[in-house]
Amino acid sequence: MCRHTPPCPPAASSGREAAHLTAHHPEQGWSLRSDGALLFEDTGVLLPDGQVIAPHRPAGPLAAAA
Repeated sequence: MCRHTPPCPPAASSGREAAHLTAHHPEQGWSLRSDGALLFEDTGVLLPDGQVIAPHRPAGPLAAAA
């Protein structure tokens, strides 16, 4: 799906977060990357093959206080 040079890393690779955004909809909480993956506001990812990557947002100070 990535059409620029150099191409972005594949969605299934460990470098996937370097892919460029092709559509960004913060009001809806998601972005589409050029590798075909959907990135959600909570940092979860839906890969083009349907695989889900759980959110990986680091715990902040409020999470530690709870």
